[in-house]
Amino acid sequence: MNNVQTEPCQVIGIAVRTTNENNQAATDIGALWGKFMNEGILEAIPNKMDTTVYSIYTDYEKDHTKPYTTLLGCRVNNLDHIPEGMVGYSFDGGNYVKFTVRGDLTKNLVINQWLKIWEMDLGRIFTADFEVYGEKAQNPSDAEVDIFIAV
Repeated sequence: MNNVQTEPCQVIGIAVRTTNENNQAATDIGALWGKFMNEGILEAIPNKMDTTVYSIYTDYEKDHTKPYTTLLGCRVNNLDHIPEGMVGYSFDGGNYVKFTVRGDLTKNLVINQWLKIWEMDLGRIFTADFEVYGEKAQNPSDAEVDIFIAV
């Protein structure tokens, strides 16, 4: 893990309001990924800068134990046109702690790292945390995913 500064950005995608209570997020976020992959959401996002997928956790009610919004989408040049059924968000950027996980996405690679993060005293500010699924995440059995935690 290392400290990094992120730039402001805009993202368009699909979102769900969820909670980690009673393992609800696993169901909701799994369904959100299914919709994203099966309904051509990536291709339908206008003005995207590239095909890197961002999984963003934001609008925290308090912390990771309370409701929050998960957004799956891509960075875009502007929010001028948000297709029906999608949402657009602007993020300020700021100070983050970056984790990189490598391995098999189908074997809970990312959630296992989140379980560790939740136990760490990072000084989280619960504005917008995110995962980056870029070129190195294309092979699910040998993926590399970056996780950014706002501090």
